[in-house]
Amino acid sequence: MPNALSVPTDLLTLTVDETGVATLELDAPDASVNKISWDTLNAFSDALDVVETHADLSGLVIASGKPDSFIVGADLAMLQTFEIPAEARRLSREAHALGERVRSLPVPTVAALHGPVMGGGLELALNCDYRVASTADATKMALPEVQLGLLPGGGGTQLLPRLVGVQQALGLMLTGKNTYPDKARRIGLVDALIHPPGLRDAARRAARELAAGTRPVERAEQSLGDRLLEGNPVSRRVIYRQARTRTERRTRGNYPAPPRIIDAVRTGMEEGLEPGLDTERQHFGELVFTPESQALVSIFFAKRDAETNPQPEQARPVDTVGVLGAGLMGSGIAQVSAQNGLDVVLTDQSLALAAEGKKAIWSAVAEQKDKGIINTFTRDQIVERVAPTADYAPLRAADVVIEAVPEDLSIKHAVLSEVEAVVDPDTVLASNTSALPISTIAEGVDDPSRVLGMHYFSPVPDIPLLEIVVTEDTSEEALATAYAAGLAQDKTVIVVNDGPGFYTTRILALYMNEALLLFEAGAEIEAVDEAMMDAGFPMGPFELFDLVGLDVAAKITDVMGEALSPGRVDISDRAGRLAEADLLGQKTNLGFYEYDADDAADDKDPQGVNDAVYRHSEASTRSTPPAGAVQDRLLLMMVNEAVRCLEDGVLRAPIDGDLGAVFGLGFPPFLGGPFRHVDRAGAASIVDTLQRLADRHGPRFAPADRLQTHAAQDTTFHP
Repeated sequence: MPNALSVPTDLLTLTVDETGVATLELDAPDASVNKISWDTLNAFSDALDVVETHADLSGLVIASGKPDSFIVGADLAMLQTFEIPAEARRLSREAHALGERVRSLPVPTVAALHGPVMGGGLELALNCDYRVASTADATKMALPEVQLGLLPGGGGTQLLPRLVGVQQALGLMLTGKNTYPDKARRIGLVDALIHPPGLRDAARRAARELAAGTRPVERAEQSLGDRLLEGNPVSRRVIYRQARTRTERRTRGNYPAPPRIIDAVRTGMEEGLEPGLDTERQHFGELVFTPESQALVSIFFAKRDAETNPQPEQARPVDTVGVLGAGLMGSGIAQVSAQNGLDVVLTDQSLALAAEGKKAIWSAVAEQKDKGIINTFTRDQIVERVAPTADYAPLRAADVVIEAVPEDLSIKHAVLSEVEAVVDPDTVLASNTSALPISTIAEGVDDPSRVLGMHYFSPVPDIPLLEIVVTEDTSEEALATAYAAGLAQDKTVIVVNDGPGFYTTRILALYMNEALLLFEAGAEIEAVDEAMMDAGFPMGPFELFDLVGLDVAAKITDVMGEALSPGRVDISDRAGRLAEADLLGQKTNLGFYEYDADDAADDKDPQGVNDAVYRHSEASTRSTPPAGAVQDRLLLMMVNEAVRCLEDGVLRAPIDGDLGAVFGLGFPPFLGGPFRHVDRAGAASIVDTLQRLADRHGPRFAPADRLQTHAAQDTTFHP
């Protein structure tokens, strides 16, 4: 029976087994996860005081008392309390000192890892001599600080490259991507894998064997090429230079953290551990106070808040989801439902079509299995949760039914009416339309109170947003149940009120329309796309047209043109003309760009501009405005319309507008969303720019009333 050692904290316990192996278990009370905070660092320091005074210990295991996670990173709320960079540097210094104490212990140290091991949690594990991880699908490791505009501040920029090599470490830190157990073992990030129930015993056994010298630490050697490249300072310069080039290409210079990560790694590898740690501290303190990091952190908290159902007591339990239509969107909705534990009834006009949808899900999750993200059992579980059918009768079991049929009102009316006759009276009926008003769709059923929009974004498994659209008739129970379904699908949920294009499609449509007006005026396709990617968008508007499809874009343009007040916006008919010429984009391999007909990917890479498309522009010459002018026209068109959506009551709160734009449309995350961008730039500055654009290009750029009010009163949208 392990003996408990007295530690003056309730954050962790310290026990010693009969062989002298101590287990330090972190379990923050009244919290679902462990985080790195001042209290955590102080508790670990107190525990190490005890460990360091016990000469009879033979090893130390660091573990979590939480059943589903290790340590999920730093307490970001703590970072927001800092007033000067010195406070952030002090936190980093304390973490470094704690890590050095762990590395200096005279006994072997082993980290027992299960569930998410993020940020400071992984950095703590990197200080240990040995790491044992569970094989659970939930186990994943990352240094995701770059996604918050930060760098690892607990020694990660120094310890990770020394463990897995400079190239692997830079790849992990510059993207913040997860590493799953199999790959972690393969690259040497962890030393052993074990099934979850045996994790603690395996970690203690490893500590005993390391102490006895009977367990060799065997890590895969780098390839000869990597050893030669990383083996001396001269060749390592190539790695740093390539990392800077790739990072600049990806971030377009909009994020300050990546170059600082590269600099910290370079300093540590070329000048030594202590100079590297000092550089890490300096950069960490600076980055906490950059506007980019503050915007990204604000979005993080908003996303976290959106992960709580505001009316849980009104929601029906959601165990089964029905999906009407097994095409790209329908199978995507079915996939995110099934892989998060929901049963799915997937229907289409024939069993063969429904089966094709299930086959697409199989292919997607099989790829995850091949990448080591999930295991074979989980893959099979996910696929078996999906029941394909051509019959509506199995939908009786569904708590929510989501139609993903073509954007034709008569088809939507027909399928929802037929489903309503079959399902339970409380079953929510949802439409995945991207533009048609939900109130109009609800006219096709007897009980409109059960109808709402659940607007997903393509590809559904990759885009985190779900936009729930409610009408005046939608019941609170239906909304709460749909919200619960979205959370069960692991989506970031916003709720908006009904209207043409809702929120996301409305602001995106005007952004895209402005790009078409630029095209009509003679702007070059690539120059506009490059300008918007430089502004922080993941792709330019013309490449996005090709991805969505010019035919789909034309339908949305028609809806928005009819809905917007006459004369407020000049609606281009160019998308419709291109669609009539069969220039549909990726689906026909010709649009604004040309595509490889042999490329079977859902999102193809452009092979070059389709010069023939310029024949559909009335401009006799090509002349693109300066990049800044292009960015102002497109970005501020979107921002201005977002504010109008708030004025019109489509948006319920500015934070919903920020979440919807960032997570659904790719609005530059470092700007924090349209409303955060206004607050940061100043409403007066935005109004001045819009007024200049209106003077030059017409009333479509007239600043929204609420923008002018904030400018006049020098107030902000966010507190």
